[in-house]
Amino acid sequence: MGNSYAGQLKSARFEEALHNSIEASLRSSGGDPQPIFTQLYLEPEAYPGNMEADVKSKADMPLQGEEGHDPLNGHASNDPEELEDDDDSDSSSPPLPYLQTPAPDGSCTLDGIISRGFCQAGKDLRLVTIAAEPIEVPAGFELVGAKSPSIPEHILVCAVDRRFLPDENGKNALLGFSGNCVGCGEKGFRYFTEFSNHINLKLSTQPKKQKHLKYYLVKNSQGALCKGPLICWKDSKTRQFSSSALTSKPSSSSSLSSKENGGASGHSSSPFSLSDSPPTRMAQASSVFFGSQDLGRDCSFLKPLASTPSHKTLPIVPTALRVNGPTNGLGVDVHTSLLSPSQVSLVPQAQGYRTPDLGDSPVSSPMNSGPPKKRHRSWHPSALVPVPPTAVPVPAIRPIVNSPGSVLAVSSPQSLAAGVIQPQPVTAGETVIVPENLLNSSGVRPVILIGHGTLPYFYGSVGNIVVSPLLVSCYKSSQLTESNLETLGLHSNQMLSVEMMILLTLQYLARLASNQIPLREELEQIVLKAMLGCPGNPAISPSQLPWLARLEASVSGGSVQVVVTHNSLGEGISESLHSLSEGPQHQQHLPTYVVIICASKINGNEFCVLVLGKYQARALAEGMLTTNEFLKEISYELITGKVTVLASHFKTTSLGDNLDKQLVRYQRRRKGQVIQPYQGDVTENTNSQEPASMSPPPDSAELLNRIFQIYPAQLTVARSLLSQVCSIADSGTQNLDLGRFCKVDFLVLVPPSHILVHQTAQRIRQSGVLVDLGNEDTSTAHQKSEKYVVRLDADVHTKMEAFMKKVKQNPYTLFVLIHDNSHVDLTSALSGSVCHGELQGLADRVVNCQEVLDAMNLLVLQVSCFPYTLQTHQSRISIHNEIHWPSNNHLREQPHNELVYFGLRDYSCSLQWGVASPILRCDDAFEKMVHTLLERHPHLHSMVIRSYLLIQQYTEAMMALTSSPSLRDHITPETLAMVEDLINAPSREGSQGRGHMLLVRVPSLQLAMLARERLEDVRDKLGLQLCFAVMLGSPASELSLSRNFINILRAWRGCENEEWVPHTYEDLEGLPCIIILTGKDPLGETFPRSLKYTDLRLIDSSYLTRTALEQEVGLACTYVSVDVVQESKTSTAPRESDGEKTTPTLNDGEELERPQSNGSAATRTSGSLVENGVSSSDLADSFQKPSTSTSQPECLVTSDVATLTEGFKQECDSLGSQLSSNPLKAPNAPRSNYSSSSSSSPSPSSSSTQRPSQSTQFGRVSKSSRVSPRTVILSRAAYNLLSGESGSQLSSFSLLPHADVSWSSPLRPLITQNLQGADQSLYYRQWTVARQHHADYEAPPVLHPRRLLLSGPPQVGKTGAYLQFLRILFRMLIRLLEVDVYDDDDEEDEEEETTDVTTPANTQWPDIEDIRKLPFDLNPRDPKFRKASPVYSDKMPKLFKVEFKKEGDNQTQGKRVTKSIRLSRFAAHNAFHHCEQCHLYSEAVPTTQLSECSLHAFSFCSSMLGEEVQLQFFIPKAKEQHFVFNHQGSHLESLRLPLVSTKAHDLLKSPIFTPTTGRQEHGLLNLFHAMEGATHLHILVVKQFEMPHYRKYWPNHILLVLPAMFNSAGVGAARFMIKELSYHNLELERNRQEEQGVKRQDVWPFIVMMDDSCVLWNTYQPTDGSEKSNGSSAIINVSLKAVLQHLESTPKIPLYAMCGVRKWSSSLAHKTPRNPFSRCHLHDFVLLNVDLTQNVQYDLNRYDCEEVDFNLRVNSSGLLLCRFNNFFLMKKHIPVGGNKDFVVKPKLVEIENKAPISPPQYVCAPDSEQTLLDAPAQFLLENFLQSCSHRLFPKAVQNRNNPVLSIDSYLSLSPEISVCYINSRPHSTNLNHQGLVFSGLLLYLCDSFVVSGLLKNFRFLKGATLCVICQDRSSLRQTIVRLELEDEWQFRLRDEFQTANCSEDRPLYFLTGRHV
Repeated sequence: MGNSYAGQLKSARFEEALHNSIEASLRSSGGDPQPIFTQLYLEPEAYPGNMEADVKSKADMPLQGEEGHDPLNGHASNDPEELEDDDDSDSSSPPLPYLQTPAPDGSCTLDGIISRGFCQAGKDLRLVTIAAEPIEVPAGFELVGAKSPSIPEHILVCAVDRRFLPDENGKNALLGFSGNCVGCGEKGFRYFTEFSNHINLKLSTQPKKQKHLKYYLVKNSQGALCKGPLICWKDSKTRQFSSSALTSKPSSSSSLSSKENGGASGHSSSPFSLSDSPPTRMAQASSVFFGSQDLGRDCSFLKPLASTPSHKTLPIVPTALRVNGPTNGLGVDVHTSLLSPSQVSLVPQAQGYRTPDLGDSPVSSPMNSGPPKKRHRSWHPSALVPVPPTAVPVPAIRPIVNSPGSVLAVSSPQSLAAGVIQPQPVTAGETVIVPENLLNSSGVRPVILIGHGTLPYFYGSVGNIVVSPLLVSCYKSSQLTESNLETLGLHSNQMLSVEMMILLTLQYLARLASNQIPLREELEQIVLKAMLGCPGNPAISPSQLPWLARLEASVSGGSVQVVVTHNSLGEGISESLHSLSEGPQHQQHLPTYVVIICASKINGNEFCVLVLGKYQARALAEGMLTTNEFLKEISYELITGKVTVLASHFKTTSLGDNLDKQLVRYQRRRKGQVIQPYQGDVTENTNSQEPASMSPPPDSAELLNRIFQIYPAQLTVARSLLSQVCSIADSGTQNLDLGRFCKVDFLVLVPPSHILVHQTAQRIRQSGVLVDLGNEDTSTAHQKSEKYVVRLDADVHTKMEAFMKKVKQNPYTLFVLIHDNSHVDLTSALSGSVCHGELQGLADRVVNCQEVLDAMNLLVLQVSCFPYTLQTHQSRISIHNEIHWPSNNHLREQPHNELVYFGLRDYSCSLQWGVASPILRCDDAFEKMVHTLLERHPHLHSMVIRSYLLIQQYTEAMMALTSSPSLRDHITPETLAMVEDLINAPSREGSQGRGHMLLVRVPSLQLAMLARERLEDVRDKLGLQLCFAVMLGSPASELSLSRNFINILRAWRGCENEEWVPHTYEDLEGLPCIIILTGKDPLGETFPRSLKYTDLRLIDSSYLTRTALEQEVGLACTYVSVDVVQESKTSTAPRESDGEKTTPTLNDGEELERPQSNGSAATRTSGSLVENGVSSSDLADSFQKPSTSTSQPECLVTSDVATLTEGFKQECDSLGSQLSSNPLKAPNAPRSNYSSSSSSSPSPSSSSTQRPSQSTQFGRVSKSSRVSPRTVILSRAAYNLLSGESGSQLSSFSLLPHADVSWSSPLRPLITQNLQGADQSLYYRQWTVARQHHADYEAPPVLHPRRLLLSGPPQVGKTGAYLQFLRILFRMLIRLLEVDVYDDDDEEDEEEETTDVTTPANTQWPDIEDIRKLPFDLNPRDPKFRKASPVYSDKMPKLFKVEFKKEGDNQTQGKRVTKSIRLSRFAAHNAFHHCEQCHLYSEAVPTTQLSECSLHAFSFCSSMLGEEVQLQFFIPKAKEQHFVFNHQGSHLESLRLPLVSTKAHDLLKSPIFTPTTGRQEHGLLNLFHAMEGATHLHILVVKQFEMPHYRKYWPNHILLVLPAMFNSAGVGAARFMIKELSYHNLELERNRQEEQGVKRQDVWPFIVMMDDSCVLWNTYQPTDGSEKSNGSSAIINVSLKAVLQHLESTPKIPLYAMCGVRKWSSSLAHKTPRNPFSRCHLHDFVLLNVDLTQNVQYDLNRYDCEEVDFNLRVNSSGLLLCRFNNFFLMKKHIPVGGNKDFVVKPKLVEIENKAPISPPQYVCAPDSEQTLLDAPAQFLLENFLQSCSHRLFPKAVQNRNNPVLSIDSYLSLSPEISVCYINSRPHSTNLNHQGLVFSGLLLYLCDSFVVSGLLKNFRFLKGATLCVICQDRSSLRQTIVRLELEDEWQFRLRDEFQTANCSEDRPLYFLTGRHV
């Protein structure tokens, strides 16, 4: 405040006076405010009212280089973050009382009652008294002695932070102060003024630390404190200049790392988050700004901060620098928050100054950090304000980027090293006085572009200049990291010298056109090319530099000048500024750029650029403001009336008449008549009293039906999303467990736009997705769709809370949170504040809150057309989880009536079409007018000027077309053409009254309201109110439209509902209207097809980031007719890939019909579905129920809705097949139909087609009508960037991608147009970083696993794609809960069971006597044996039922029927199943990895193998209780078995063995649910080479590993080993338990042998005796536990050899079995008595039919097999593993024979030259017999009466040949074969029980054939001799064969012969 601190303020009066002063100064038009502060002093005489006194006090003050200022309370700021000067908050200001703590109770106040030497708390501070007392000194603090002139004899002890004290050279003291009182212990004094008051220094002058802190205090030998060395403060005289110089020097600032900056505050103007910011951050922020001062005392400061940046007339970039005379008190222009947005905060806000790596570089800015400063006062335009020449630092300001951040951030890639840069000593002379009224006298506010070197201090009217760090990073290539250099292909020796940089800068500036501004990215590319181009930089000597520089500048034609100085840059800047201020006479020769070079011998060459071009300087300054800031600036200019001069200019027309008078005159002349629309001419009037609801011609009222359809591209994208979700689930990280969800729910978050909410809700309604997901029924879906869409506004928290509550309560529902347009407002919640009427940081709070991140049943899908801000180095989304819209360039292949997407790239390329009126235009006439006005009004923001001019242009265009034709010449042709089209289009022939929409983009709400008001007023006065509507399109409000236009729209729609009003822009289809679209960003609203013009002339150089620019042009993107594009293109050469094209859409908009409710075409293509147990065969039955949702629009003429919906709702499925075969040919039915895959759907009108508006469809147009691209009119700045390659400047895609991010490196590879999708994402992830206020700035390093990003160009149909994704996701989840089980009709009951035994149907257990009386059914009837040979029995049907196919048809016959069944809670699961209950059962606990398993060997002798077998067991710790170990605990002795007599509720007695191969993932080995969680013993039997795979997937299962010799064996070997082991174990257990007194027979002898594909078990529902009338019973699921317990409790169970259950088929539900038990073949799931079957073995060589073979042998041994017919087993169809996929290939790979090997090649003559095969002999034999037996046994083919006799074994000889099985063992039960004549004899590996006498009992047909199979040739010969076969059979030498193995694979040999 410019006063020495003598008197005290009365705080209440002070506050009041302060506020009154502010208010008065805002209202006063005069320059001088009232000197109100005098009255506030108790001792007025101490107030030096004159300049001199004030100047004196100032002259003693430290310069800004030394002390910063606190923005809050005017104390000398001691914080490096607050290096900001404010002339009245310098160190001489008294502390504001209301910010100070009250004095402690009982102590005296400052009035001097306390004696000097005591602090205000009354504690002694004098060194003499406290020298010996222990004083606590915090770390980093020093004890120093302070001297007070009032008690010169004493030294006062203080603790001061040593950072604020100088080193021995008097340098490096941080500005500011931080100290503690050692008396009372109060800490955290941040201002020396405040501290000196506290310790009662009683000064008469300004308190200064340099003056009063004198000595260091040290301890003497006795440990007492004593005076130490002097503190070496540098003499401050060198820093005193002319009377009032208080200078500051940008280069000597200290900067903290951006992390410590107060920059937390993001880009709100206030660094403090207001009410909506979390309290934690507040506290943190406060401690940053105020040290540990209690925030409480600063609270009064928080409110004003919300206010807006001062009247920075323009981008006041030097932020908050106030330059007012001390006498001005609080300054003229201070205005309250009502007016302009807040004091511009200097905080580097979050983009925190990533200062241009200031390091020691002299370029650093003094203001790179700190809290917001006081309001600007230095920008007042009028000369009335006396601006005293107080020096203030001009900071290096915001980077070129519009970061919505502080006004002031120097953006630099590297964040500063934490640590403080010490100020450099200041030498006299490095100061520049900025002349007064520079802006007024020269019309330009010069911009200084920081180059290389030290900028001077500025003082004087610093408001008249701007310092910009725009290009500074281009000169920082020396800071590139090694890895970046490598990426760029550079070496460290290729760095450019300063001289080269100067010359490159000159060259660049010289070639810029007069309407271009320098761009950082452009210069960076030039520097990069130079570095790559000249490895050995030519050395330039200091004397050459000026000469070369001038030479470079000479080519510019005077627009670039070079000034060379030898002392400092300040000299050159000063000279240039003074010549500028000398007035108009010099103006003619003003260069655009002055490059100032300081060729100093000491510092080397330094340079900076002074921008003096009016256009360039303004554009650069405005470009430094973020969008929020310039919108505040505009609203401030409007509110304060600064625009009145401009407004009055526009009150007259271009012809000089008074505009309003002319309009009124014309209005009177019309006499209340209005121009009639839809008629030929605008001169025809009608009375305005006639019904205003004037309709278009009646014939145009037609059905406007909307059909929601899915385009091929949308389907592709939906499938990609689904596929990605599946791969997240499959990744093994357990971040997503799809198996547990059975429902899908969603919520869509949209930016705060009412229209967008309606639009999205409408899409949801039309898509029918709510009904399809089962979330709503048809009746409610229509009303409830809005509740699935939430705006990100103040109410979002309550809605999100409700949603998250739902998420928590429904763990089995998969929720999808869709964040649409997610690039909008990605500010960090921590920096959020209420800013320009917007809540910021909301998206961050919602999408990134911990609850959302942690919910395991919530997917987050972020959808964006400009995803760049989500793709930084700190992105939260994995690059693998990004889905990009597919590109498509096949224009030429598409039919002419197709629609194709026309996007941003197409607009750029359209400039090369060579057409007369391009669709992307720049209105040069308008630009010229703007230019003239800009020069006249240098104080106004250019957007204000552009807006006023635009309003005038439209106004005059309307007048020119109606009342004043003479105005035509004064309107730009572009404007005139648009308005003429707007007025006249509806009356043109064929338009049926339809017109065009004209979209005018006006980002500022106030300007937009002004425009709308003005245009509406002019329209009405000209009588055009019925011709077109003028509407304000604001996100904050609903559409409002006058009743007559609503009636027209209703008539067009055929809508009966009187209440209907348009809610979305699409509802305005066909209505002639002007939409003035306002708001900071376009938010993704879709515009109707009738939008013809997009006027973007206000979008200029403030939009210099890629997102900002492209989202504006994105408004015009849409689908257009292919032929329009083709005709226009001069060349039809195929284009480079274009990420913005989609696959072709359908006929003029016939989209693919919306799929049925279960539209899951996706399951077909999603890569990982098979692993999830979903396979394409599932789809057949997945589309059964017709869609329930009829997607009727709000007002649909229900002429024939049924027919319509029929046609529109076709299966996405049928579509899928077409698409997958040829994605380019979308179904193209005749144009008359809504084409769809069937092309037979009825169409409401056969003569016309539909036009889609993205994913919604609207009105039909005449057949010839084509959809053309919209015309876009741009400002010159935007046009230059979008014309891209064709223009001279770089293209928009090279710009910084978004204002919230910054480049991570000063140089980087050039981004090209072809970089799209994932490549572009990789580029941005490598080269951009989030700024400090960005939501991802502090993102955790771990990517969020359940977050996806869908990016696609604007208006391409992303909403339709994600809605389709939800539908197919749901469909897939249902499929995951379903499983394909075999469903073959059972053949059993087709044959009459003629048996005397009948057991009542409801008997639970078999009676052993009854079972013994039952005959055994020899024939295996299970459908899995359909391809096997039938077994002959007495009851065989006389004819074959099977229709035999020819040999080639095998595969068609083999396809077994499956049915999709919903899994029950008792299902067995594969490795993909995870749930809370069973995860411990199947998953390894992370800490107890595989090491917790112990490996045990178990050996026994096998009589069958004749050798000792060693098996390995892997036994997890938890399962060891099932085994018996020896006393040492290391040797496995046996597997525990229970007793037959044991009874227990939960006990399962039988160990379960599951042989499995190739199915470690897909085998159903998780029995937890099937067993209802009960304890059971489950052992997996695996081959040795597969053991690691099974251990990995099933770490908690016991594994039994077969010996290596069985690695290539079939399942017979596994069953053989299981049975051998089990019998051996039974003997061991009997011996063990016998010792404990248990009878041998009492040990449980059963095991369960179960396949790995058994999924569900069922039984008939226990009935009350009343079966359903048709004899059928309900089947219910039961658990495996229940089935086993039932079987195990069978009476006399040890007498049964085998028990089993029946195989399920759907036909079983319709008939109960006649008999509850039967004796027949058992397989797949068998309870096996290993005791009774001790002597019957499985054939260990077998690959197939081993169970039939075993069953026949068990039965013929006289043992009982019993099947429980009331239980059914469902077997899952598993397409992989289980030895099915064994491929037979040649042994020698060199053989280049690609043809598959067929079964006839599996055998060959011994010693032949035939290709030998790499396959086991037995496998080849079985396959050969299966396929080729008709050659071996020709007489047996289809001859059931004469079967082939097979002794002791059953081999399948194909279904055409019956086999009669005979057991050769004595006492075996065999079929009575009396009278049976056999057609052949098969002897397979026969043993010694087969003797020649046995064979003589059988009779054979003449010509019957024999086949003898043996292990080798010698045993083959011995067998023939031993069995005397040559007596009855004739052999030939050539009838001997072998399997086609080589000898080391031990082939099998066989001999064939004929019966004689």
